[in-house]
Order: sequence, then structure tokens, then C-alpha cells
Amino acid sequence: MVGAATHLLFGAALLATAVHAQSPVWGQCGGIGWTGATTCATGSVCTFSNAYYSQCIPGSGPPPTNPTTPTNPPPTTAPPPPGQTGSGLNTLAKAKGKTYFGSATDNGELSDAPYLAILSNNKEFGQLTPGNSMKWDATERSRGVFSFAGGETIVKLAEANGQFVRGHTLVWHSQLPTWVSNGGFNAATLTTIIQNHVTALVTNWKGRILHWDVVNEIFNDDGTFRSSVFYNTLGEEFVSIAFRAARAADPAAKLYINDYNTDGTGAKSTALANLVRKLKAAGVPIDGIGIQAHLIVGNVQGSFATNLAQFAALGVDVAITELDIRMTMPSTASLLSRQADDYRTIVNACVSVPRCVGITIWDYTDKYSWIPSVFSGQGAGLPWDQNFSKKPAYASIAAALA
Repeated sequence: MVGAATHLLFGAALLATAVHAQSPVWGQCGGIGWTGATTCATGSVCTFSNAYYSQCIPGSGPPPTNPTTPTNPPPTTAPPPPGQTGSGLNTLAKAKGKTYFGSATDNGELSDAPYLAILSNNKEFGQLTPGNSMKWDATERSRGVFSFAGGETIVKLAEANGQFVRGHTLVWHSQLPTWVSNGGFNAATLTTIIQNHVTALVTNWKGRILHWDVVNEIFNDDGTFRSSVFYNTLGEEFVSIAFRAARAADPAAKLYINDYNTDGTGAKSTALANLVRKLKAAGVPIDGIGIQAHLIVGNVQGSFATNLAQFAALGVDVAITELDIRMTMPSTASLLSRQADDYRTIVNACVSVPRCVGITIWDYTDKYSWIPSVFSGQGAGLPWDQNFSKKPAYASIAAALA
């Protein structure tokens, strides 16, 4: 839910009916079906985002004169209408030497046309991550019986848009079918099960996935290995088994280990670094470390950039894979400002580390955020609000990438 302060900020734009009225900074100023103001307050410019939405973004220069609203969505390759500018976060990230700025998504929300229009804009997003449709319970619900339909929908969407895909995730303790978690398999059998699962998924999408999260969330916060069917049966060897199978199935894909609470230095980050060092010494094919970065407003680790650099010094790439910065609701102007500062800190950290190859927000809009369902009373963690309006966080990300 958007807080009262946010409603006040955007309310004038949403309720304006006079054609010649001005939208405030951050207010809507155009798009399919928009009947409100089409000019912006002094100091902001009506900026094209997609066919459904243009917004008053702070910047130099006068607002556009009599901007027009298209009757049909333009193709993704069409330039923005005259007078409407905006590089987009992915365009800015690539200009900074990064591979992409991306977003997670999920199959259910792809039927939302305004949502899909923004997601498909490859100036904003150069990479997509399927939130759930490549996980074990979605792809191998019964042993040896595979279903790739959900993941394939997102891969095809990304390909149509000229976007990369991060595969997520091959081996994880959660969202496992009971035949895996409660199977009681011995070490040899579970090894085969891991190899077959990893091989099937990676082979199916061979040549179409930029990065795979091969193993996910394998450490406790104190740096010990998490108890799971994989670790309890195979010890840490399950990690090598999964990585070797993935490399054999697609030698071109970059292979990542992914975890949360590794954004700053500490026991968990140290354990992760030690494992990567050990894997590389043993010749295990690991290419990158994924830092999830599910963060809280005002609590971003001061050691974030240092930690990224320490990971990169191991000889691997790093990526921010699941970024959101949540707040206690309702959202206020003050919280949104602090959130913008925190996003700037994170993006600046990635910019400062050459081997930080990209940033993925964990979906781009509060409308489809996982946060409220998991953290009671918290939300508003993403750069677009639930109405697809860009929040101050968007401008701070753009500024950090400029």
C-alpha cells in the first residue's frame, strides 16, 4: 500500500482534469488513457517511460509542448516521441560498463498489460529473472518428469525484447518437491538426482541463459552450512556436484553461487569467500557470486562496496541479484528519500567495482513485490510504486549510473 505522503505527492497528477494544468514533480503527464495534465511543474520534464506512462522527472530544460498520447503501444524498438527523453536504467548501466540492469518477474503478472509494457522496455531492463518458474518444484515435481513451460514463457519474452536471462535456481533447500526432501536417498542416489536435475534444466535452455544461480542460500548467518537434504546427505560436496553438472551441460553460461545477508562483511560473507576460494583451488567451475541484497531502509551496510571488492578479488564476477529496500509502512516522503539514498549507495558500490557486472531488482514495482506477504507491516521496497509511478529511488539509481 502507498502511504499518505505518497498519495499527496502524486495525487494532483492523478486527479487533474484540465488539459493546461501542470503535473507536479514525479506526477504523471501522459500515456494511453491519461486524461490529466500533460505539462510539468518548473524544473521537471515530461519523460516518456512506456506507452502507458510518462512522468515529470526533475531535470533541466522546458517541458515538451503539447505532447501526444499514442493510440496503440509502440514497438519496443521505437524511439520516444519528440520532446520526451530518458535513457532508462539499463541504457545507463551499459554506458557505465555493466552488462545489464534487470528485473525479476513471474508468470502470473505477465497478463497485466501496463506492467508488461514497462518490463519489456529494454532501455529500462536488459535482463529478466524468473522468480519461481525454474525452481525444482516447478520443473521436476515428479522424479524424472520435467516441465519447462513457465520458465520458457519468460525466456521467450526476454528474447523477444533483446534481454538477457538469469536462471534461478538449480539447487536450493526450499521449494523442493517432497520426493526430494523426504526421499531418504543415499549419497550415490542423491548425487545422481542432482546431476540429472541440473543437466536437464541447463541443457533445455543451453545457449539462452546468461547466468545460472547454481546453488542458492547454502549458509546460515553464522557462516555454518545450512541443514538441508543436500548437505545432510553429501556434505559440502553437493556444491561441486551441481557446478560440475551445470558446466558440462552449458560451457558458455556463467555459474553463480547466490545468497542473502552477504551484502556486508561478516561471518556469512567470510564463509562464502572461503568456499569460493576452495572451489576454485579444486578446479570447480564457478564464475560469480550473487548478492541478493534484500535490505531495509536506513540499514544498508557501510561495508557494501568493500565486500563487493573482496569477492571480486577472488577472481570471480559479482552481481546484485535480488535487490529491494523495504520500509515499515505507511511510506512517507522522509522514508522515500532515505530509500533513494540507500539505492544510490548500492548502485554506487557496483559502479565502483569493475567486476560487478549487473544489478537485478526483485521485480520492479511494489504491485508485485514479495515483501508484504513475508514481512508483516513492511513494503514499498522497489523503485516503481504499485501504480507504476517512478519513486525518488528511480532518480537516485539513474543519477548513480549517469
